[in-house]
Amino acid sequence: MRWAIRLGRIAGTEVRIHLTFFLLLAWLGASDWQTEGPRAALHWMALMCLVFFCVLLHEFGHALAARRYGIRTPDITLYPFGGVARVERMPENPRQEIVIALAGPAVNVVIAAVLWVVLAALGAAGRLDPVKVEGSWAAQLLAVNVMLLLFNLIPAFPMDGGRVLRAVLAMRLGHTRATRIAAHIGQGLAIGLGFVGAFGISGLQIPPNPMMILVAFFVFMAAANESGAVQMQSVIRGLSVSAAMVTEFKALPRNASLAEAADVLLHTSQHEFPVTDPDGTLRGIFTRSELVAALRESGPEAPVLGVMREDFPTVHPQMPFDEAFRMMQQNQSTVLPVTDGDGKLVGLFTMENIGEMLMVRSAIAQSRRRMQ
Repeated sequence: MRWAIRLGRIAGTEVRIHLTFFLLLAWLGASDWQTEGPRAALHWMALMCLVFFCVLLHEFGHALAARRYGIRTPDITLYPFGGVARVERMPENPRQEIVIALAGPAVNVVIAAVLWVVLAALGAAGRLDPVKVEGSWAAQLLAVNVMLLLFNLIPAFPMDGGRVLRAVLAMRLGHTRATRIAAHIGQGLAIGLGFVGAFGISGLQIPPNPMMILVAFFVFMAAANESGAVQMQSVIRGLSVSAAMVTEFKALPRNASLAEAADVLLHTSQHEFPVTDPDGTLRGIFTRSELVAALRESGPEAPVLGVMREDFPTVHPQMPFDEAFRMMQQNQSTVLPVTDGDGKLVGLFTMENIGEMLMVRSAIAQSRRRMQ
């Protein structure tokens, strides 16, 4: 993933942190340095790091609950607005989705309970206000976890409460329609947050807050992406790779030069270039961007052998569409070669063709719904 730094792997899940998190940390530090001095700046920056550790634990709550149902979590990425645990698939059973969604907030409950016990042991629990970030480190962290819990239980995407709402609605309305409703609620919430961030609420003494506008933007986009992903799932359900693969393409021989590849690029709409043996066995593949970079560095007479990639996954024409698409995302690739049982190249599974296929099938589905 672009702009994300890999921190390590825990229990089979890769942990990443987005570079914008450090921008947020620097902005908070600079603001507090100017208003309250260096000691306060270091305090709030350290507290922010502890908060994001709690967010990481929250996301691992989702991941461990998903693993209970045989669903892997390839990675968790921490953003300035929170964390995202990317599961390989969502459960078909709404009750399982409810368990996975609530597992994250349950972690915040546990953290808050432990901190309360610590404060009670120190005799400070009686003076505690769980919704004000003030007092000792433990009291502040407790308040933050309570706010994270309440925020995540809001019944709107992309919060966990929105997933619970979607699962409850799906029991009666079906997964696709339930997602659309929850996503619309999430986008409505985002518009409200953006309005408050831009203008504030004078009656409640809430001043304008640019950070709230940023959060609203991410909430709105996340809700839209969730709705789009589920819509795509409804379109591709039951399809195989053969439904979207490119079958008319030009393959290059192993002894071809970059000039020959450039000629194919200029005279066709092809952006991916497979390299094959005379019998059609796939040997390598490269993309338009890799071709242009190689032309710039090595010149047109250089062989394609120097630019083609040989370590790449392949898919079979009858592989389920969603499985192949997931493989494409995991490899961060725009193309997967399609081969038969003998390793012969029979097609190309490309992101561009997938988009066109989804566009056509969505238009047909909308036309059918209007005619019903």
